Amino acid sequence: MSGIDELTALATSVLTDMDSAPPADLSRLIDVDSTETPLGSVRRFATGLGTAAVRFPRPPMPEPEPAEEDDDEIPDLFCPGALRDNPALAKEVDERLVEWAEQVGIYQGRLDKLARCEFGRLITLAHPATDDPDRLLAAAKCVVAEWATDDYYIDEVDLGADPKIVGSRLALLHAVVDPAPLGSKYAPQLDQYREDEPIATAFRSAMKHLTQYTSVTQLARFQHQMSILYVAWNQEADWHANGRTPPVWEYLVQRHLNSYLPPMILIDAVAGYELSPTEFYHPRVRRAFTMAGDANVLINDLHSADFESDTDFNLPRVIALEEQCSHHEAIKRTVEIHNELMREFVAEAAALSAVGTPTLRRFFADTWAWLGGSREWHATTGRYRADEETSTAASQPEGSRP
Repeated sequence: MSGIDELTALATSVLTDMDSAPPADLSRLIDVDSTETPLGSVRRFATGLGTAAVRFPRPPMPEPEPAEEDDDEIPDLFCPGALRDNPALAKEVDERLVEWAEQVGIYQGRLDKLARCEFGRLITLAHPATDDPDRLLAAAKCVVAEWATDDYYIDEVDLGADPKIVGSRLALLHAVVDPAPLGSKYAPQLDQYREDEPIATAFRSAMKHLTQYTSVTQLARFQHQMSILYVAWNQEADWHANGRTPPVWEYLVQRHLNSYLPPMILIDAVAGYELSPTEFYHPRVRRAFTMAGDANVLINDLHSADFESDTDFNLPRVIALEEQCSHHEAIKRTVEIHNELMREFVAEAAALSAVGTPTLRRFFADTWAWLGGSREWHATTGRYRADEETSTAASQPEGSRP
């Protein structure tokens, strides 16, 4: 077995070993009604002037046993499994998703590969609160539009990615996500861009579908999160253009901006309810939610590392270069960072659930379910399987574009 195969097997074992995984139902992990802790006596979410200084109670969380200094064993991944797996529903969403991708013009000549990624299954796993295929499809379209942007604009040189023009491309794309009024003389040119650029067409189509299920504020959340994502992609383009590998701390900043929040931002919308702006944008809630998104995207770093191009970045690779350690040690450090963020998320979710509304408690439970569904998808998707990746890549003409 080659070194790469060994690392792939190692990352896969980390994702698929569920023996010590926490429960998929967050309520089994935290007890907000317990009378044995201060949490049980608090029943009102503190808001308003002066409440920024309020100190919410924190539940005691079991700490992992300290490892020996020479312990080379990778810790178990502190992440739940999927709360629901409905293969028939996932298949329906995936089939409709691939049909849509063909209609808008993305992944031309690569639709078989897109189908093997099973992004519809990702969304079905991550949103167990609904079994409505159309709601799930709306979210899946947004995910595929985001992933296509990353593939064709940022990461894959063979697909046309060019760091020198990332900023211009993303600026134009943002004018689709958050429509820009240019005046009657120039608006037709922007409209033509929306028609001619497949990724822009994909975003416009996906967001039109999404508006059927979002409130004004939920759609604004999505637009805001996409702006943040575009900042992160520009930062990554800077690394590519200047041939620079970022230090670990800077990479983690970029991963914070380029986390899984863009798809996670739709958790309540897909489920058919809305967390109020007062709670959603509360600094403590925002911090907890972003920790969940930051942690979960590191699962992508773990599993995709050996299937990305040599010019791409991931946390194990950056750690190995900075600390001059083995890839095994870098994977271990990545898991430790993931677990630290996840344990802090659970502690925050427990404290805030105790003082928040029932809707906030539901939102945190649905967030936990999203994380578990994402873990299951990463462990099983065809996107990160060497045999499929190799055969697909070999069949694609160099420089093919969406």
